Amino acid sequence: MRVAITGGTGFIGGLCAALLRERGDEPVLLSRRTGGAVDDPGALSEAFAGAGAVIHAAGINREIGDQTFERVHVRGTECVLAAARAAGVRRVVLVSFLRARPGTGSPYHESKWRAEELCRAALDLETVVVKPGVVYGRGDHMLDHLSRAFHTFPVFGLVGFRPRLLRPLAGEDLARVLVAAVRDPRLSGRTFSVLGPETLTLEEAVRRVARATGRDPLFVPLPILVHRAIAAIAERTMKVPLVSRAQLRILREGITEAAGGPIEELPEDLRPRRPFDEASIRGGLPPPEGFRRADLLCSNAKGRPS
Repeated sequence: MRVAITGGTGFIGGLCAALLRERGDEPVLLSRRTGGAVDDPGALSEAFAGAGAVIHAAGINREIGDQTFERVHVRGTECVLAAARAAGVRRVVLVSFLRARPGTGSPYHESKWRAEELCRAALDLETVVVKPGVVYGRGDHMLDHLSRAFHTFPVFGLVGFRPRLLRPLAGEDLARVLVAAVRDPRLSGRTFSVLGPETLTLEEAVRRVARATGRDPLFVPLPILVHRAIAAIAERTMKVPLVSRAQLRILREGITEAAGGPIEELPEDLRPRRPFDEASIRGGLPPPEGFRRADLLCSNAKGRPS
């Protein structure tokens, strides 16, 4: 089957493409890096031609220039659904976020929710909404930025003074769910949460990553206001921020329970099993290096793709 993937050159899109190829399918990648914006009808029409399904994985975690949450998450989803109808694509699989819901005051959460609602309202299509939590693996933001921070700074600031919980989800496990959703009739027309098998505090998860990198920074709890300032500065100065304000909001809430409904649990055979252990962490780590001048927006050097 020909399967179009928006955000196809990103972390999740790339994992889906690799798994589809292993299964004998033909992934077609659409992203800004391939010259196709998610709200570009012409690019969508070309990518969706002859496709049997779409995995809509395009998304951003900070706004920069004309790449706004409204444009990418909401307008982009409207365009994807319209292009799917025009191309005769029956199934659209949306990658949302575990805590996406209305009334939060967070443009990230609310724009992801509106994308979900657009899909659930598309009764003429077979849509599947997938709501993952924190996802890790090679090329992600979590392991990449933690590793590079540990190789740059001797001190690492923890978020706030009370435990934050999360259930780290391996990118390969999420990709397996998304690729299954392309065909599995059990998933059509439904919304599912997807979480890793183990509940950890944010501090324990970060310490596991530090051990896997062989680094031993001093961990210091910092007030939320300090982290907000760090996030604001990082968004203004870094090509891929150390942490964005949307990510900080996510960490503050904890990431173990789905919000917004109706939400169901995956069938038993699709539930993630991969533990967040040293082997899994090491498999997703980038080369051992710190942040460099090339990571700054003011640098003329080509930055790593986000």
